[in-house]
Amino acid sequence: MANTTRQEGIIVKVSGPLVIAAGMSHARMYDMVMVGDKGLIGEIIEMRGDSASIQVYEETAGVGPGEPVVSTGSPLSVELGPGLMTSIYDGIQRPLNKIEERAGAFITRGIQVPSLDRERQWEFVPVVAIGEQVEPGTVLGTVRETVLVTHKVMVPPRVRGRVEWIHAGLATVTDVVARLSNDAGIVPLTMMQKWPVRKGRPYAEKRTPATPLTTGQRVIDMFFPVAKGGVACVPGPFGSGKTVVQHQLAKWADAEIVVYVGCGERGNEMTDVLMEFPELHDPKTGEPLMERTVLIANTSNMPVAAREASIYTGITIAEYYRDMGYSVALMADSTSRWAEALREMSGRLEEMPGEEGYPAYLGSRVAEFYERAGTVVNKNGTAGSLTAIGAVSPPGGDLSEPVTQSTLRIVKVFWGLDARLAESRHFPAINWLLSYSLYADRLDEFFAIHAGQEWPTYRRDSMRLLQKESELEEIVRLVGIDALSPADRLALETAKSIREDFLHQNAFHEVDTYTSLPKQYRIIRLILTFYTEAQAAMQRGMLLDRMLELPVRVEIARAKYLPESEIDRFDAIEARIREQLK
Repeated sequence: MANTTRQEGIIVKVSGPLVIAAGMSHARMYDMVMVGDKGLIGEIIEMRGDSASIQVYEETAGVGPGEPVVSTGSPLSVELGPGLMTSIYDGIQRPLNKIEERAGAFITRGIQVPSLDRERQWEFVPVVAIGEQVEPGTVLGTVRETVLVTHKVMVPPRVRGRVEWIHAGLATVTDVVARLSNDAGIVPLTMMQKWPVRKGRPYAEKRTPATPLTTGQRVIDMFFPVAKGGVACVPGPFGSGKTVVQHQLAKWADAEIVVYVGCGERGNEMTDVLMEFPELHDPKTGEPLMERTVLIANTSNMPVAAREASIYTGITIAEYYRDMGYSVALMADSTSRWAEALREMSGRLEEMPGEEGYPAYLGSRVAEFYERAGTVVNKNGTAGSLTAIGAVSPPGGDLSEPVTQSTLRIVKVFWGLDARLAESRHFPAINWLLSYSLYADRLDEFFAIHAGQEWPTYRRDSMRLLQKESELEEIVRLVGIDALSPADRLALETAKSIREDFLHQNAFHEVDTYTSLPKQYRIIRLILTFYTEAQAAMQRGMLLDRMLELPVRVEIARAKYLPESEIDRFDAIEARIREQLK
């Protein structure tokens, strides 16, 4: 139980977002506090005797020694309940649209607006009966939160008992919708619950991820898949397309809920997200994508401490929907800005710096964040998954820097973005020779069943050709392409076809922006069928130049633009490949 004692202290030092307060002997680590005369929101991050170091989530200009500090006695928490979907929050879950209505375009210091709308009424439909025994996580009732999301109102963790009364009909998030009786007496429950952001929500069992999070992006699904409940990182230099990749994943990934955290990003990039997402439509239902999305916006000009909290706010909301049995995808853009916030606060605390000035605990903080992802059996018996995909922005594209290396020790999928590919307009700019997925072999059986039996073989053969192309390019640069044998030239041409006709994908083309697994299988099969048949034709004496001029080559190049409804046309193209290479 949270200690509700209000402990008053006095500010003795202000250093940017760091405030030192004396007289805080009864406060605890990570307690939330109200700082100064304006009541700025802060969090205790260090205790020394009766002195507390507080990171303040708002601008501290004008705050001085002698002003009061009041502890709330509870940790920084988020409000969880109906109304989260379609919302846009800042790093500490303040609703930006409500703040704009009340105070204008800029966040007024000390302003306090409830995270969830206290006046809106929701239609609560009970699913438990009076007299029924309920446990933590048991679904009490449902609310139609949006067209795409049914919100399940659950018994909070650590609460159990027998249902004495249950509501049916309209109610706000603060209205009592059920009463339980247990050893402590009568426990009233509302549709809203609070949860500390730095503590993972409980579950019954964690399972090994075994199902892919299909994305419709060919380079990801075929070569570097991520599992539902898995973790992936997208490192890349400025302008290499990290944000665009995450937009595509948010739109097309096989996830029921999307939580997008803009952590310390430039204001113009975050503006693009906030303007584009409401315009995007869910491709499966035609409804606005925002109907199943929560946005957390924390731009680089916002207080640095709130940037550190935004990651935890996002993943706590994601865990809450995972508890309902949903498949949730969390996009964090970018964890490098979060690590920079850690470094700044660590420096102000005068802690011993680690590599490149980052705190020595950087690796453990990164691990704590990514370990909260996973495929789980929830307390209520449902199965849910939380997939975490974090962008990393290494300075100058240097992948040996501490944030990238700490991330790579944890994640199992690495989509390394290449600035040269981005400059050549190759999207997604994922370098196929640099990236990897440790889930690929484990997911082969799924792809073989749901896409095509030869999927694992095609993946290995294609990657072998791409690697061979890299080796042959060295020779071509030294002595020219004429020095290659016809077989090696054929391998080069096939690898080029894989790059341009399969890996390259147009995010703005109506058909090419998304490719189903069966269609991906058929495209790569066309390319490899041509390669196999051309090898056989070459042994029969057919000249390579003649093969490369065959009309079917144009059909192979255009196959990715065929609509999903015309997938049967691939059989005819395959037949023409064999016919023209006789």
